[in-house]
Amino acid sequence: MSGRGGRSLYGAEGGDFSIALVGDVMLNRRISLHDEPRFLELRNILQSADAAFANLETTVRTEDEGTPTLSYATYTTMPPAMLDELKWLGINLLSAANNHAYDFNEGGVLATIGHLEKAGLAYAGLGRNLTKARAPGYYDTRNGRVALVAATTTFYPWSRAGEARPDMQGRAGINPLGFKLTYQVPPQMLDSLRGISEVLGFAKESERKRKHFYSDKEAGGGRSEEVHLLGATFVAGEAPSFTGHADAADLSGNLKWIREARRQADWVVASIHSHDFAFSSTSTAHRQSEMTDPIECVREFACKAIDEGADIVVGHGSHTVLGVEIYKGRPILYGVGNFFFQNETITAFPADSYERFELSGEATPADFLDARTDRDRKGHPSDPAFWEGVAAVCDFRERRLSRIVLHPVDSGFGYPRAQRGRPMLASGDLAKSIVQRIATLSKPFGTVVKLEGDTGVIDIP
Repeated sequence: MSGRGGRSLYGAEGGDFSIALVGDVMLNRRISLHDEPRFLELRNILQSADAAFANLETTVRTEDEGTPTLSYATYTTMPPAMLDELKWLGINLLSAANNHAYDFNEGGVLATIGHLEKAGLAYAGLGRNLTKARAPGYYDTRNGRVALVAATTTFYPWSRAGEARPDMQGRAGINPLGFKLTYQVPPQMLDSLRGISEVLGFAKESERKRKHFYSDKEAGGGRSEEVHLLGATFVAGEAPSFTGHADAADLSGNLKWIREARRQADWVVASIHSHDFAFSSTSTAHRQSEMTDPIECVREFACKAIDEGADIVVGHGSHTVLGVEIYKGRPILYGVGNFFFQNETITAFPADSYERFELSGEATPADFLDARTDRDRKGHPSDPAFWEGVAAVCDFRERRLSRIVLHPVDSGFGYPRAQRGRPMLASGDLAKSIVQRIATLSKPFGTVVKLEGDTGVIDIP
């Protein structure tokens, strides 16, 4: 493509572009002082790409910014100075839409926004109102302008950004991609659930809500073929299962801004954060890391994002590597795994965290972390899959995806708490194992991942 009169004026006209994609960042310690060869080589991979993306799965705040929300997860927080460390590494494009963005309530959201803007980092998925949370973030490279739209399926209901009105300011928060779970059960089981709903008064509660000031959507129970019980919707079917389809308004709102990004940028990245999985995984997996099939709304979002103009869709939130799909010549990476996983060297937790494990007021952060993981015998420290990731480099030539190179990442499974959580390029058997997992999970999509040395390669025919 060239300008008027066949002139070649701008470098971006050639359509050559590369982007490095890494996963979840929970960073709270300096990294620029480290000089291990495999760490510096990873840095070189990120800096050599035109753009480098990560998911900022934390708040950025000082001690007096924000107050802790109610959560059963880790309260992730990162000093503002760590943003300079990410820039040193080569990260320049950040998703801020995830379930940890609201760990310190609206004050934490506003602090994160302020510090990201002060650092000059391009970000998306978090905003002072819903429009700003959904709008693209932009990053300029010598090979073109990059737009990022970032959403999350996993979030507290109260962390959704709210739209502004002429007579009322909006609510700061995340860009949501909500979904509705519909459970399918055999007809006789549905009759039993309907009986339970009626006997215990849930049906009458829905009736009262519909006659009061709740909308039909909020009240539930208006359709005879459905049973609404404890916030869940049940319908009749041949075998037990569930589906999780995207909320129509959330999906439409996100696609609107992807279309905007397509008109305003040379390259469009759509990011989706999700801890949610399909019935095929939730009904069979014994451990969290065995969940491998994304919930329906994730693939709905990914495919429709590409239909509307996205060049790349990158997924994260599973904290494990997942499969890769090539859809209409564009990549969907469903899970690139953890990158910085320093959620165990946070120096303070709210009282609620200690109370969960019946720890006294004299308990320390290390006491809480030991109790939560049974001294590394359960949870993330006990499972190597959570300490494996990938730096995926997508190369485009003349606007066509030509190759994806998957660089396996090792974040230190089994190492002491003070050391683990910082990524290094993996090698040997571990690198092969990570590539093999991605290859196995990509096969159902028809994607072939080849092992070349310590990397995985996807060539696009």
